[in-house]
Amino acid sequence: MAIHEACGVFGVFSKAKTDVAAMTYYGLYALQHRGQESCGIVVNEDGLFYSHRDLGLVSEVFSHKALAGFPPGTMAVGHVRYGTTGGSNRSNCQPLMVNHQKGKMALAHNGNLSNAEDLRNALEMSGAIFHTTSDTETIAYIVTRERLKAPSIEDALSNAMHTLEGAYSLVLMSAQKLICARDPYGFRPLCFGQTPDGAWVVASESCALAAVGAAFIRDVEPGEILVFGKDGCVSRRSIAENRQKSCVCLNTSILPARTPSSTACRCISSVWKPGRSWRSATPWQPTL
Repeated sequence: MAIHEACGVFGVFSKAKTDVAAMTYYGLYALQHRGQESCGIVVNEDGLFYSHRDLGLVSEVFSHKALAGFPPGTMAVGHVRYGTTGGSNRSNCQPLMVNHQKGKMALAHNGNLSNAEDLRNALEMSGAIFHTTSDTETIAYIVTRERLKAPSIEDALSNAMHTLEGAYSLVLMSAQKLICARDPYGFRPLCFGQTPDGAWVVASESCALAAVGAAFIRDVEPGEILVFGKDGCVSRRSIAENRQKSCVCLNTSILPARTPSSTACRCISSVWKPGRSWRSATPWQPTL
């Protein structure tokens, strides 16, 4: 039986227009081991979103013709999916795009919400109509609902994270900003870095940073929100400060990742090796 991981996310923010689609392609190619069901890229060119998503591997979905269809832009988000919730169909491909009263949003998500069913039922009872069967659309609805009341997209995401329960890493793109966030317990990996020309890059694993020439800076802290915009990189830690303790998802630590790659401040290859048991491979006790 094949070993699967649970999706990979990637995002890039550049002050100058560049081929962010190609950067995202190489980032997703490096994250292909995290999901082989579907993939997608959304490029932001002056607030206009261009998207291409489909079932299949990165090299199959993004032909030369498909990549040539993207204009140069300042931001992009990408996703490779291994379906943990929802069926295998095009409607569940990510990133998910949303148009709302205050603008646009593209969302790429890795993880599972433990309260997804309750949130979805509540949203449907309030009139929401779902077009997918994944947790990502539930998150998008909640962030959008908060955005209609909040002064900024990062405030909306912060408010939404008080509602979300479970394991998740998010990369969100608005017309002006690229935002990433990690659940308060740090169950799902997320890191960021910077290229020599100053572009900020976010990814599930550091191997994707290396694939586009970005230097690894650090992991996103559990509960932390990073905002990339005209002011550079701004960290918001209000949710991180309220968390009780950090945890590491057992699957994230023991399933093999592309080597070399790091997540949760530890090299994955040093945590898990074929033929070694979990008990002998790590000094801490797993939290059940």
